[in-house]
Amino acid sequence: MPRPSRERWQRSFSEWFDWALMRAEIYDYGRYPVKGMGIWMPYGFQIRKRVFDIVRELLDSTGHEEVLFPLLIPEWMLAKEAEHVKGFENEVYWVTHGGLEPLDQKLALRPTSETPITYYESMWIQSYKQLPRKFYQVVSTFRYETKATRPLIRLREITSFKEAHTVHESFEDAERQVSEAIDLYRKIFERLGIPYLISRRPDWDKFAGALYTIAFDTIMPDGKILQIGTVHNLGQNFTKAFKFRIQGRDEYFDYPWQTSYGISDRVVAAVISMHGDDLGLVLPPEIAPVQAVIIPIPAKDPSVDPKIIDYAKDALRSLQESLFRVKLDDRPDVTPGEKYYYWDSRGVPVRVEIGRRELDSGTVTLVRRDTLERKTVRLQELPEEVRNLMSQIYDSLYRRSWEYLRQRVSRHASVEEASKALAERGGMVELPWCGKEECANKMAEALQAKVIGTPWPTEPAREGDRCPVCGSSAVTYLRLAKQY
Repeated sequence: MPRPSRERWQRSFSEWFDWALMRAEIYDYGRYPVKGMGIWMPYGFQIRKRVFDIVRELLDSTGHEEVLFPLLIPEWMLAKEAEHVKGFENEVYWVTHGGLEPLDQKLALRPTSETPITYYESMWIQSYKQLPRKFYQVVSTFRYETKATRPLIRLREITSFKEAHTVHESFEDAERQVSEAIDLYRKIFERLGIPYLISRRPDWDKFAGALYTIAFDTIMPDGKILQIGTVHNLGQNFTKAFKFRIQGRDEYFDYPWQTSYGISDRVVAAVISMHGDDLGLVLPPEIAPVQAVIIPIPAKDPSVDPKIIDYAKDALRSLQESLFRVKLDDRPDVTPGEKYYYWDSRGVPVRVEIGRRELDSGTVTLVRRDTLERKTVRLQELPEEVRNLMSQIYDSLYRRSWEYLRQRVSRHASVEEASKALAERGGMVELPWCGKEECANKMAEALQAKVIGTPWPTEPAREGDRCPVCGSSAVTYLRLAKQY
């Protein structure tokens, strides 16, 4: 059977995404009486947990230490780094009262944690001998988002914000940490089958208080770009603001160097969007709450049904003993077709069908969710076959998602060519660029798109390439796209 089409819902991705979240009981959004906030439902919470288990595993394995800081940040602390507070001044939620009594100082709901973490690092760290230190936390952050909010994509409460904060003896070691962070994010997204582009954000769009920002973006099914991760070299900006100095190898005191990097709920949105189809979710096996579902099919002779159920329980035990997350759906008043629809919408990688034919032949029928292809195997081969199928499903999802992204990144010599490409297939376009902000803004205005940045690692322009705005020799390529 051919794979369910994505074409029907690519044209109305927003409606599909909202439907998929509710149908699979992932995230209840729009009914909570505070705009930009939603509720993780049990099945969605399990997906979220497994995604961030991967994040924690990779961070822990590279010497990161998990911490948990308070939600409230005093105004004086948030305002310590001038560029930083200016970058967030229109997005901060302020707490001004305790009950009916005005507070003696305003308290911000955490928009991000560079300031409180730097403040405490200045008390915890005194010498280069204690470095590097790498902290992280997975917490809620709050930003007064004024654009149209979207479930998991653009929220006022980001419930799953992983922010890492590191301290280093030198600029060179901070640069090494930026490279490590980028490598970590590559591994996270690749395990989830999410394709990505890595760009250096332009200086006018970097993280407030950073020397520079490196960002990971993916291309959603409607052709728009979604930022899914950022890495910042903070330099000494925050350590100087907090007068945080350490004793160096030369016994002199100097300001240490810092980096920070974060990902959020958007990584779950990207998984759902990138792999789904018109039946609902298609989940990579590693993060699927249920990796295989067993569905008994009633026989024409009702006296045979208890034997089918017992046989299905044998299959259940076989998969459980092999440590698969498996469910036997033996609900008596629900038809097999309804069960298929229910579990397909939830993205369960493998369906195991067992009826009279399988009972009599000592087999089971396997159906893979990504293609709906069917395969009959012996019962004793079930664990090995399911394991092989899951590997094939991951490989297929990975290849298909990367093919989709590559088809929607194109390089052009003129604004007119780039405009046509964006109109026809969305995605990202690259144009030769002289490096001037004025020319970048004119390209963005002409394309009605956003400047995403330049390729990372830096890609010098080819000899003879010229900026399509001013005609000067290009130094690199500028990426532009429609963005969430």
